[in-house]
Amino acid sequence: MALLHHASLVPSKPELLAAWLPSRPWAADLPGLKPFGSYRLDDPDGEVGMEGILLRSTAGDVLHVPLTYRATPLVGAEDFLIGTIEHSVLGTRWVYDATGDPVWRATLATTVLTGGSGAEEFFEVDGKRETREPSVAVAGSGAVGAEVPADTEIVVVRRVGEQIEADAVLTGAWDGGSGVLAGVRVVG
Repeated sequence: MALLHHASLVPSKPELLAAWLPSRPWAADLPGLKPFGSYRLDDPDGEVGMEGILLRSTAGDVLHVPLTYRATPLVGAEDFLIGTIEHSVLGTRWVYDATGDPVWRATLATTVLTGGSGAEEFFEVDGKRETREPSVAVAGSGAVGAEVPADTEIVVVRRVGEQIEADAVLTGAWDGGSGVLAGVRVVG
């Protein structure tokens, strides 16, 4: 489950991404990128926030950017750090390109290979849980109850529609579209 907060973020996620994306070769030539949907995955330990954001360019291209949010810096992941956000409820959050976060990679592999889905999203309001439907529904193509091998390779689709080779995939569906967002290859 993903507990969400009614909070202000400085900078906002779109502002943070707008500053970072032009430096990425897979996004540099896409004009007018604007977020339009997202999904979340569950950290089994409840420590790392995990969100996949979809953005659309003015030309109609769809970009997939998985992020992780941490309360402290992730040692050894400096090359994946996008920046920090001041969260009005949780304080400083270190925001990473999730491809460099081992918690996200393990969670994605499990979700994909076991036929899992995105996290349930909810707010706590006056002691009651209010569920929010994600704007992007995701599902893994693997089999429920399948074993997840220790050696897996994650393949992220940055531009939705790109073809990948994978043993199982994470597919997303949103208002007006769908596509493969990531895949897992079993190594060995």
